[in-house]
Amino acid sequence: MRALALSLPLLCTYVAATNIVITDDDGWATAQIRQQFDTLSNAGHNVVLSAPALNQSGKSSLSTTPKPLTEPCEFNTCPSGSPAMGFNSSNPRLNYVNGYPVDAARYGIQTLAPKYFDGAKPDFVVSGPNVGTNLGLVVLLSGTVGAACEAARSGIPAAAFSGVSGAQVSYTTLTSTPNATSSIAARIYSDLTATFVRTLASAAKARGGDALLPPGSCATSYQWVFSRLVWNIFETDVESCGSDHLPTESSVVGAGCYASVSVINAQSKLDVNATLQAQVMERLEGLPLTCLPK
Repeated sequence: MRALALSLPLLCTYVAATNIVITDDDGWATAQIRQQFDTLSNAGHNVVLSAPALNQSGKSSLSTTPKPLTEPCEFNTCPSGSPAMGFNSSNPRLNYVNGYPVDAARYGIQTLAPKYFDGAKPDFVVSGPNVGTNLGLVVLLSGTVGAACEAARSGIPAAAFSGVSGAQVSYTTLTSTPNATSSIAARIYSDLTATFVRTLASAAKARGGDALLPPGSCATSYQWVFSRLVWNIFETDVESCGSDHLPTESSVVGAGCYASVSVINAQSKLDVNATLQAQVMERLEGLPLTCLPK
């Protein structure tokens, strides 16, 4: 396992992140999102999954009207002719939407969250872990990032997680081949996500119920390294590791077992200024953050 890349479209909330909507762009039945659901549920969070019925990678922030399926859901998890929105018969918290990632996130926030969270909005939206990295300007095309930014624009703090390892495989492989690289990656990424959510919630509690994260920002994302999305020699970043120029995500991921955390704007999906970077960094010191080796 080399690294994990993390994207966090963020707005603020005033309680610990316990009610969580999970989404992605790889589909509702992949090993990574189902492991994410189990890990966060086992960590004590109140979780509901709302993800595309089919792989919708690369759809960015596109939106469409969900329609009944004209083909089976991915990995034959629902038959052709199924309704536009549906759920797993053995666990109704596992939901699909026959639309784009943004549509799935919106359905989870607007429809499923009130149903399962006693009428409340979600405290946090987790998008991913994505199968494959979303580094640099690739975030502009990523449906995983698009879904998280949709949540942020709706006033819900969100994170889009992406990993180097993993594969587009069914959740059934988690039990049929538990030692496969894809299964190991799913467990590692899910554990890292749980650690990240716990850190944010703990920071909010320590601040007396303050916002999980500052308003209007979008953070893109093991040792954790604070980074930026795109190198820009003309921009001054928050001071970190003795420098006011943060490393890029690509350089962090390429350095070995590191997870990059960059702060991007929920509208433009580009790096924010040093002030917002500093506000997010303060909330993440408990990870803890580290420096790349010289």
